[in-house]
Amino acid sequence: MDEAAIARAKERIEQAANGRPSPGDVDAALERARAQVEALAELASQLESTLPGQVEDAVREGVRAEAAPVGRQLAEVRGLAGQTIRRLEGLEGDLLAERHARVDDLALLVDLISSGWKGVDQRLARLERKLEANGGATVYRMEERKAG
Repeated sequence: MDEAAIARAKERIEQAANGRPSPGDVDAALERARAQVEALAELASQLESTLPGQVEDAVREGVRAEAAPVGRQLAEVRGLAGQTIRRLEGLEGDLLAERHARVDDLALLVDLISSGWKGVDQRLARLERKLEANGGATVYRMEERKAG
């Protein structure tokens, strides 16, 4: 074997041994890691105790912020529905009054027409009585009248 190759191999082994951490460095790193894990566990414990309350408050506030406009809109719709119902009831009352007025007008018209026909009937009855009392009437045909 070549002495240079052996020397290079020893040199690399030495460098690898020098690059290794010492047991003190490993212990210090482990101690830091333990401290950080303990701090993380403490923070997780704090979050575990406070996070549900914070989430609950955030959800409650979000629902309140979103539900308030919906409640106002619902109240507005109820008010408009009530107003519409009142207006429809008013229209229904007006329509009923108009219908009664038309029925009254029709009754008056029927009375006027029937009294008019009664008057015509009475006049015709008087004329018929007079004609019968005088012995009748002479009837002329229109064709004869035009010819003569």
